[in-house]
Amino acid sequence: MTVRSDQVSPPRTGRQVPQKWTLSACAKLALFVATCAAIAVLLPNRIWDDGPDGPRSFLAALGGLALWRYGWWLIHLVRAQYYGQVHYPRLAATAAAVWTQGWRPERLHFLLTTYRERPQTIKAVVAGICAEIRSIGRPATIWLGSKEDVDEAAFEAALRAHGIDLDIALKIVRQTGSGKRDAIALILAAMARQGLGSDDFVAFMDSDFILEPGALTKCYPLFAADPTLHALTTDEDCDVIGPAWVGSWLDMRFAQRRLGMQSHALSGRVLTLTGRFSMFRATHITSAEFIGLVANDTLDHWLWGEFRFLSGDDKSTWYALLRHGVRMLYVPDAHGYTIEVIEGNGVRRMVENLRRWSGNMLRNGRRAIALGPRRMPLFIWWCLVDQRLSMWTMLFGPLCAGLGIWKFGWPFLVGYLLYIAVTRLITALVLFTFCRKIDFNFVWCLYANQLANASIKLYMIWRLPKQRWANRGHQSVGGGHDRFKEWAAGYLTIVSVLTLLLAGLLATGQLPVPRW
Repeated sequence: MTVRSDQVSPPRTGRQVPQKWTLSACAKLALFVATCAAIAVLLPNRIWDDGPDGPRSFLAALGGLALWRYGWWLIHLVRAQYYGQVHYPRLAATAAAVWTQGWRPERLHFLLTTYRERPQTIKAVVAGICAEIRSIGRPATIWLGSKEDVDEAAFEAALRAHGIDLDIALKIVRQTGSGKRDAIALILAAMARQGLGSDDFVAFMDSDFILEPGALTKCYPLFAADPTLHALTTDEDCDVIGPAWVGSWLDMRFAQRRLGMQSHALSGRVLTLTGRFSMFRATHITSAEFIGLVANDTLDHWLWGEFRFLSGDDKSTWYALLRHGVRMLYVPDAHGYTIEVIEGNGVRRMVENLRRWSGNMLRNGRRAIALGPRRMPLFIWWCLVDQRLSMWTMLFGPLCAGLGIWKFGWPFLVGYLLYIAVTRLITALVLFTFCRKIDFNFVWCLYANQLANASIKLYMIWRLPKQRWANRGHQSVGGGHDRFKEWAAGYLTIVSVLTLLLAGLLATGQLPVPRW
């Protein structure tokens, strides 16, 4: 159906980006550094103790681990900077030339799914889409997957309010199953029946993602300039309605995302085609193989048997293209943001998010690694391997520190806290170049995120079928009905923790290595 209106909305101007290094931010940095220096000089901390009973073995274990992890992180940083400063600008210049010469897609396609979204959010999302369609000047189709009349009515009202001068067809695909995956699969099947092909491009969007001005004009010409490009994902941010610390935590994660995405994209792949907003060439996404994987993606686990994925549709679409060996890209100057509403307990919401994200990574990383380095660039394959290694290294450092505190007492604790403060401050200073504002909460957010993320991964790696999706109607699968498998998962978790403890005792010299 084509939705028209008798009312025009004012153009969007985007969000204001605050100045980063204000006088206040510089003063906070100076105070932070001065405090760390004073603690290092004035309080006993065992850092400088090199006697026979000193913490040499503990410092060697922590230092060796730090050299490995921060060395790998430095490689990502160098690659990210090269991509952002050299490689991507060349791609963007080529694409801009194609756009300037007059190339435009024949029709714009947007795939959205919605479930009980707030009406004001829908209005902002539709306003952003309409502004982008207006700037490109081409007809568009919005493919909406929904389950309830109220969501459809809200979209139709928003289009009537913002699309009077636009040729927009709204095609509603009513969801017959349960969950976002079924809605996406039904829409893709409808696209296949319409005959979308290699000259068509589809933007996959969440119904709470708001495009900022000029985002699509950065994306479309990249496909025209590179016929081997089949998917891309863009920069994203969020506006949090809820506790301030949640905003700091998410800002920190988005900064990490930008660094990682730029590093990965230098190899012509990314590690996820983010569900918030990604764009696809329609060559593969309308195939029966692709649609089937999105609708009914499963994993065969040695303990749990075959189980279906609940969330992680963005990982399924990524994996479907990864095994075809096609190019993917990250577009750092195409922006959008979500409106994140945190209701109730913020800690519980963040734990649920980490559990969902970590579970999706573990479930999909295993089979992606199995494809081998011949199916993807070696660097990307090793990044997937490193994702699984890092969950152990992120716990190994705090474990060694805990053993040191147990042996040397509070002076060692002071030294370890100094180490955490200094290393996370340096990391935060780097991440500030990938975010829109200076937030010294990044220092503690980095460490808290490390502990929480690694702990949840350790729990989830033996319980992959257990899945919850709080913001999709509190869907869940994988309840504990098999007592033996639940017991086995608990046993394996305990064995993992004890093995990690054994490695820590050996690395710090608290347990002598047996001589054979």
